[in-house]
Amino acid sequence: MTLQAKPVSAALEIIEADLPAGTVLHLWLKARAAGSEAKLFVTVGGNDLASPSTHRAAEFEFFAVALEAGGRTVLACDATTTAVSVAYAFHPQMVLEEGIHVLFRDARTAPPQLPAGYHFRPPFGWMNDPNGFGRFAGRGHLFYQHYPHGLRWNTMHWGHAVSKDFIRWTHLPMFLFPADHLCETDDGRGGAFSGSAIPISGSKGEEIRVFYTEHVRDREPEEQIQLSALSRDGIVAGQSEVVLPVRPDGLNLTTDFRDPYVFKGPDGRWKMLLGSRDRAGGVVLLYETTDPDGATGWTFLGIIHREDRFGMTAAECPCMVPVGGRAEDPDTRWALIFGLLTSRDPATGRRNLTSVTVGRFDGRAFTAQFEQELDFGSDAYAFQAFVDGDEPVGIAWLANWTDFSKKDDFPTAMTLPRRVLLDGDAVLTPPVAAAESLRHVLLDETALGAGETVPLGNGAVEIVLSLPKPGTAFALTFDHPDVELGVKLDGDGLAIVFDAGTGKAPPRYLASGAKPSELRIFLDAGSIEVFADNGRWTGTKRIPGFSAARSATLTAAEVSAKIWQLKL
Repeated sequence: MTLQAKPVSAALEIIEADLPAGTVLHLWLKARAAGSEAKLFVTVGGNDLASPSTHRAAEFEFFAVALEAGGRTVLACDATTTAVSVAYAFHPQMVLEEGIHVLFRDARTAPPQLPAGYHFRPPFGWMNDPNGFGRFAGRGHLFYQHYPHGLRWNTMHWGHAVSKDFIRWTHLPMFLFPADHLCETDDGRGGAFSGSAIPISGSKGEEIRVFYTEHVRDREPEEQIQLSALSRDGIVAGQSEVVLPVRPDGLNLTTDFRDPYVFKGPDGRWKMLLGSRDRAGGVVLLYETTDPDGATGWTFLGIIHREDRFGMTAAECPCMVPVGGRAEDPDTRWALIFGLLTSRDPATGRRNLTSVTVGRFDGRAFTAQFEQELDFGSDAYAFQAFVDGDEPVGIAWLANWTDFSKKDDFPTAMTLPRRVLLDGDAVLTPPVAAAESLRHVLLDETALGAGETVPLGNGAVEIVLSLPKPGTAFALTFDHPDVELGVKLDGDGLAIVFDAGTGKAPPRYLASGAKPSELRIFLDAGSIEVFADNGRWTGTKRIPGFSAARSATLTAAEVSAKIWQLKL
C-alpha cells in the first residue's frame, strides 16, 4: 500500500492511496461552520465511489465506505468547508495480521514521534484505561478508553489492538462507539466507559463478549448503567444491550456505578465486579449469572469489599484474579485490585492510589488476608489483569488523574505489561518475560557501577542493578532536560526522585522500608518504571513531555550495573 496526503490548492486537500478490493475506509468529518456542509469525495481508479457529507459542525461524524474494486483511491475535500479528523483503511480478512493503515490524522491528534519508544500508544487521539485486556483465539487483545479527535479527554470510544507478546502491538479499527446522541457535540457528556471482555464459544470459533459502562451526564435516574455487546469476528462489536439498568437498592450508593469486570469464579460461574462508593468510602459490588454466555441473568450478591480509610473515594476499575494456583482449587488465594479515585496518602502526598488485597474467595464472599499498594509511583492506574495460561498478566494506564488538565493536551501510554505473582504474603508484579526481547544493545556493564557518568543514547534503556546485600544504599541520577529524575535507596526505603520544577513540593514516590537486592529500571520518553526484587516493589512515574534522559550516574559501593539499549 502507498499513500500520500497533499494540498492541491489553498482550498482543496487530497489523500491518495493504492488500496485492494474489499478495503474498508473509516472516516470522520465535520463542517467548519454552523449551517454549512462538509463533504468528502471518494474515487477509485478515477470512478466516483462515495461522497459522505454532514452538516454537523460541533463534532466529527463517522462514515464507513467499502471498496468493491481496488485501485488508486483518492479522498478529496474543500478544506474551507470540511474538516477531517481521522481516515484509515483496513481489509477485514487481513486486519488482524496487518492492522489499519492510517491515511490521515489531524496534527493535533497525532501521537508523538518516538522512533525509540516501546510503550503502547494509540495511533491517534486520547487514551486512558485499558478495557478487556485478554487473550482470544490465541491473540492478545487490548481494548482501551479512546477519544479519536483530540489529545484531551472527551466522549469515550473503545480503541483496539492485538499482540502476540503484549509488547509489540497491531492497531485495529475502532471497536466500540458511543451512542449516536453523545457524538453530536464535543462536550464530553459521556460515552462507552471502561469495562472488560470474556471469551464465548460461537458457531465459528471463539467470540468476544464485552461489558462496559454507558455514562450520560445528568441522565435520570442513572448516569451510569452497564451494557454488553458481542463481537463475532474479534474486530468490531455488535449491538449493545443493557444488562444492569440500575444500582442496587438500599445501599445509599452515589451515582458512581461503573467499570464492570467479568471473570470466571471458583464455582465456574461468571462473576461481575463493579466500582462504586457510599458516604463512608469506596465499595466493590459483586454480581453473578448462570448464563454460560454472560448475556443475561445478572444477580446482585452484595458488597464484596470496601475501603473507608480515605473518605468518600470511589472504587474504580476493579479486577480479581487467582494467584498462586488455579481458580477452581479451594486453596488458591485471589487478588482484588482497584483504584481509589481522589484518595490521598497523607505520608507521601500521592493521589489516586491503587490497592491490591489478597484473600479467600468462594464465588460469593471475599475474606481479606492482607493488602498492599500496587505501585509506589502511583502512575499505573486502572490496572486490569486476566489469567493467561497458568498465571495472571495485567496492564495499566501510565498516568494519574492528578496531572490531568482539561485545558492541555495529555498524550499518554500504557505501562509495560506485568505478571501478577504471589510470594508468601506479598504480591509481585514484574514485567512479562517478553520485555527482555526489547534488549537491543548492551551499552555498558562496567562504567556505571564504577561511578562514571554513562550516556544513554536515545534514552530508551533498561538498567539492571545488583546490590551486594539487601537494602544497600545507592543514588542513581539521570541528566534529564526537563525534570529532576532519579532512583534512590536509603533508610527510608526505595524512591523515585521526581521534581518537575513547578515550584510546588512534589509528592514522595516512596516504597517505605523496602530493602531490595535486584532492580530493573526502564526509561522511555515520558516515563520511568522501577521493578525491585522481581516486582515485589514496583514504581511507575509519568514524565511530562517526551525528552529523553541523556546520561546516568550511580553513587554506590560495590553495585553491579548493566545498561541495555531497548528497541521494539
